[in-house]
Amino acid sequence: MINKYVAIGLGVLIALEPLAAVAQTEQLAQAAPAPAATEAAPAATHATRGSHRRHTRRQGREAARRARASARHPHNMSTAPAEAPKS
Repeated sequence: MINKYVAIGLGVLIALEPLAAVAQTEQLAQAAPAPAATEAAPAATHATRGSHRRHTRRQGREAARRARASARHPHNMSTAPAEAPKS
């Protein structure tokens, strides 16, 4: 019976640990001064974030490469290796 209570207590500690971490970071954020507006990082531009077009083209290239590789594999397996010349 005591083992059950110990297990429940450990489970509660594990479950509530992220809440303690969030509270600690909030306290640290309140203690730290806010950065000045001039020191803020510039917003990411379209080129640095990537684009849907770039993603689509890359996916297409990768799919084509995989298709070529998988199509060549049976061909490479079916051709017999060249026999060594008999001397």
